[in-house]
Amino acid sequence: MHTPRFPHNYAFDPAYNMDLAQLLAIEAPQPPADFAEFWRQRHAQALSLSPRPRTKLTALQRPKHRVYELQFVSTHAVEIGGWLLAPKDGRVRRGIVFGHGYGGCELPEEILAVDEAAMLFPCFRGIGCSRMAGVSPDPNFHVLHNIQDRHRYILGGCVEDLWLAVSSLLALFPQVAGQVSYSGISFGGGIGALAVPWDSRIQRMHLQVPTFGHQALRLTLPCVGSGESVRNFQPPPGFHVMDTLAYYDAATAARYLHIPVLVAAALFDPVVPPPGQFAVFNAIAEPLKRLFVLQAGHFDEAGQAHQLQDMHQEVASFFMEP
Repeated sequence: MHTPRFPHNYAFDPAYNMDLAQLLAIEAPQPPADFAEFWRQRHAQALSLSPRPRTKLTALQRPKHRVYELQFVSTHAVEIGGWLLAPKDGRVRRGIVFGHGYGGCELPEEILAVDEAAMLFPCFRGIGCSRMAGVSPDPNFHVLHNIQDRHRYILGGCVEDLWLAVSSLLALFPQVAGQVSYSGISFGGGIGALAVPWDSRIQRMHLQVPTFGHQALRLTLPCVGSGESVRNFQPPPGFHVMDTLAYYDAATAARYLHIPVLVAAALFDPVVPPPGQFAVFNAIAEPLKRLFVLQAGHFDEAGQAHQLQDMHQEVASFFMEP
C-alpha cells in the first residue's frame, strides 16, 4: 500500500519512511522472564477487590441510551469516575468498556451501533473525572509518574482501572458475562493491550492507533505525543528506563492475547509512531487478528471522517459476531 504524504510542519516524517510491507515486518520484543507472572499477579489482586460501582442518572440524552455518571473504587482505593450508557428500552445483552486517549473523555458518545449494549466510559486514574492529587493530567507528565518503579508506575494503575471497570460492568449487568468487549484508542489502546491478555472476562477487543508498542524502538522515534517525554526523560543514577518499560510494552503483551482482536493502525501518525502500532498488531497470533489500515492517525485529513465511519461500522459488526 502506498504510504500517504500529507503536508505538515513537523520536523520529522510522521510516516517514518516506512510502507505497509515494512510495518508488517516489525517484530515485537521478547518479554522479560517474569513478564507474564508480573501481570497475572496484579490481575489476581485486582479481581479480589469489590469496585462498588455507583451510578447517577444525568439529564444528558443520547438517541438510544440514557447517560449515567459512574464511580467505582479501583486499586489503592483510587476513585474512578466516568459514564455509563444504558439502553433506553432496558434490554442489555452485551457490555463494552471504552478506553480513552490521552486527551481524556469529556462526554460519552454512541460511537458504535451495537445492539443491546451497556457501555462504560471510565476515566483512567489521574485523567478527566479521575483526577488525583499529585498526579498531573498533562500527558507529558502523567506518562512519567513513578516510572522509576515498575510496581508503582501509573500505567500499571491504569491497567488495574480497566480490570475494575470490567468488574463494575459485571456487577451492574451480570447478564453480559461472556459478551464483554473492549475498545481502546491511542492511550486506551495501549492500556487495553497490556490488560486484556490476562482477563478471560473479555471476549473481543478493538485497538485504534494503540500506543506503548515496542518501547525500545519507540525511544528512537521522534513524535509530538507522550512518547517524546519518555524519550527525553533523564533517569536517576542507577536506573535505566527500560527496566520499567520492558514490562509496559503493548507489543510484548499482545503475544499473550487469546481472543479475536481488530486493530486499526495508521500509516501516518505524528503522535503515536506507526512502527509501534504495527508492532502490536504483528505480535497477535495470526488466527485471531484483523487489520484495518488507517491513512492517518492523530491528524486531520480530508478522507478521515469517511474512513473512521467505515471503521466504526466494522467494529460494531465485529463486536456483534457470535
